Amino acid sequence: MSEALLQVENLTQHFPISRSYTVRAVNGVSFQIYPGETYGLVGESGSGKTTIGRSIIRLYNPTSGTVRFQGKVISGKLDGETREMLRADMQMIFQDPMASLNPRKKVEDIIGEGLDIHHRVSSRQERTQLVGELLQKVGLSPEHAARYPHQFSGGQRQRVGIARALIMNPKLIIADECISALDVSIQAQVVNLMKDIQDETHCAYLFIAHDLSMVKYISDRIGVLHLGYLVEAGTKEEIFSNPVHPYTKSLLSAIPFPNPEMEKRRHPISYNYATSGIDYSLGTEHLVGGSHTVLATDEEFRSWTS
Repeated sequence: MSEALLQVENLTQHFPISRSYTVRAVNGVSFQIYPGETYGLVGESGSGKTTIGRSIIRLYNPTSGTVRFQGKVISGKLDGETREMLRADMQMIFQDPMASLNPRKKVEDIIGEGLDIHHRVSSRQERTQLVGELLQKVGLSPEHAARYPHQFSGGQRQRVGIARALIMNPKLIIADECISALDVSIQAQVVNLMKDIQDETHCAYLFIAHDLSMVKYISDRIGVLHLGYLVEAGTKEEIFSNPVHPYTKSLLSAIPFPNPEMEKRRHPISYNYATSGIDYSLGTEHLVGGSHTVLATDEEFRSWTS
């Protein structure tokens, strides 16, 4: 396997609220993303998925831990060269396309802003040409460059967000629940578009979502997050065919069946951390097989795999 594009080691992100209270959003999370692959990060709302994405791209300053991108540490104080590399080679697609697009700017200026900042074009004509080509690539028309965000539908606005992320030809794109605000039919179009772009550009994705069916479709490997801890990780085949952690089993049991008769016989598994007797802070990473790992104490791991 090639060298990891992104290495996250014991990432911790805490937010002090007062002298006596701190929100412990992310606790010692570790994973790797390789060039050209999609790593899915799943979990319920509030589990820390978005915080991890924002900490990696340095919208938040990590409390502790090490993040390496293309071999360079990006979790501490950044020098000018590393900051330039990070801003050009790592991009983010946000959850709400309307909130993340400047309503006062035309699409051409929104998408081309990165080219201007990093001096990637020599003339306005070249920028217009690149923006037009990219709009066609994401399923829009070059004529749309003269419009404002409010003149588009939700799916079209998300395509503009994807185009803005792609204009810098990044090595890694963090997709933060980029399909959750879209209709189901539009979700499929956007995900298929992302897969096509990945095949063409060989970029990697950190795909953050809570729609397990969509994560299974687009991801190569999956990490399951709960209360800021990475409780289980592995390939999508390992996670979906052989879940080990009780929380992972409860998540998978909540996936509805498209067949009404099978849906009637589905029995969701209940999981309550407070009454489960499991303490994530005492757990260590256990290897189940291949790249499949689970966070548990020795006793819990033996009971789950026996």
